Amino acid sequence: MALDPKVKAVLDMLAAAGAPPLNTLAPEEARRLMKAGRLMPPQPDPVARVEDRTIPGPAGEIPVRVYTPAGSPPFPLVVFFHGGGWVICDLDTHDPVCRALANAAGAVVMSVDYRLAPEHRFPAAAEDAYAAVCWAGAHAAELGGDAARLAVAGDSAGGNLATVAALMVRDRGGPPLRFQALVYPVTDCNFETPSYRENAEGYMLTRDAMRWFWSHYAPGEADAASPYASPLRAPDLRGLPPALVITAEFDPLRDEGEAYARRLQEAGVPTVLTRYDGVIHGFFTMLDILDQARQAVDQVGAALRRAFSE
Repeated sequence: MALDPKVKAVLDMLAAAGAPPLNTLAPEEARRLMKAGRLMPPQPDPVARVEDRTIPGPAGEIPVRVYTPAGSPPFPLVVFFHGGGWVICDLDTHDPVCRALANAAGAVVMSVDYRLAPEHRFPAAAEDAYAAVCWAGAHAAELGGDAARLAVAGDSAGGNLATVAALMVRDRGGPPLRFQALVYPVTDCNFETPSYRENAEGYMLTRDAMRWFWSHYAPGEADAASPYASPLRAPDLRGLPPALVITAEFDPLRDEGEAYARRLQEAGVPTVLTRYDGVIHGFFTMLDILDQARQAVDQVGAALRRAFSE
């Protein structure tokens, strides 16, 4: 399918701005540019309550932001992990999409500000993700949530952390998860898939940028190959929660996300795979620009509502 005209306009705007390639920057500078160029809806979706707090983590306190929808508790609870290649982005970059998701799912959303690389390399982010899910299960009532209706979600590197946290819960023990919503997730350290070759340049996220992200997060071959970094390499995916996997047509990560969905299906995990044609990596957060972003948020919300009602 052809590139969506609105997506092309975004890409043309970014090209005209002349920002240097991400992989040429130091992480601190990349974070600064990300904040300066943030695409924010002029009026983020209203929710009943937003609270910033901290929860205990394996290396100190983890900041989280809790979004509560309108209605009466207890609500289902979604632990959300933001994208950004484990190096950039934060609670603010994903504030609009978390608000929209809380409303779409009718759930409390706890967005997790896990430790970033390269200051904190693998497995820091993964361990923070697991700790956050375990804390949420044990303290759901504090958030107006229901521990019996707990799910994980995330986009890109956050999708990686969501499914890695689910793997850790299965392997180590933890609160039962009803669902995992994975939006164009990173699932493998492999830059030679057809989608990497087809979409290496020109669609915002590049192959060189992904090499840069991986070099900061898990530079060692053994770490990058760990199932807790590359969940596609997990020998067994049985026993994981049902999943929705969303991919984008013009995305280097398309094939690994779809391969992971197939692996889940082969393992007997109820899994829905949806590819959004005509769009690029990052479309999920472009709520003020792309109709497909709202469609995807609504799809995730509907899938979560179904899972919580079963």
